[in-house]
Amino acid sequence: MQKSMVLVVTLCVIFIFIGLLPIHGESDVYQNVLRLHVLANSDSEEDQALKLKVRDAILNAAGPLLADCASREEAIETVRSNLSVLETAAREAIAAEGRNDPVHLELGEEIYPTRTYEACSFPSGAYQSLRVMIGEAEGQNWWCVLFPPMCLSAASAQAKAPEDAFISVGLTGDQYRIITETDNPTYTVRFRILEVLEEAMR
Repeated sequence: MQKSMVLVVTLCVIFIFIGLLPIHGESDVYQNVLRLHVLANSDSEEDQALKLKVRDAILNAAGPLLADCASREEAIETVRSNLSVLETAAREAIAAEGRNDPVHLELGEEIYPTRTYEACSFPSGAYQSLRVMIGEAEGQNWWCVLFPPMCLSAASAQAKAPEDAFISVGLTGDQYRIITETDNPTYTVRFRILEVLEEAMR
């Protein structure tokens, strides 16, 4: 009788754990977004203000370029073929402030910490990312999601609502809920397990 009870409890725990595992496509969040990372020259007030000017220039230039992209892969190729356009926008923003700081853009994989943007929280892990490095790039950073274009609101009022932006590029309900339902115990656990699994794979 005691062994049967232990078996039942063990099975219940296993089933509960399986139900919490992110096995419903949530891990595809890593494969569906293109992040943006702007690194300021330093933490001085002037350099931090310049960082935001460069951020706005990048977002304003990227908006029309990415407007018709239907997937992350398409967005990455669009950004890659327009790196010079985006870099020019950044340089012009710097020059407009009477500065001549060098700026360099790179597109590739980058490790991100857990970040929250408005109603969304993204798990830590490896994402495709556009890095915008100003000067020595040793100041506080600005992070967001370039595609879907949910952080365009930082520079424009034309951005889609986060849900519309993500659903429009094919995210499923489970993928969207794991980054938005941070108060839901089930998705909170799945979110954390997703981070642990991602870290273990690196």
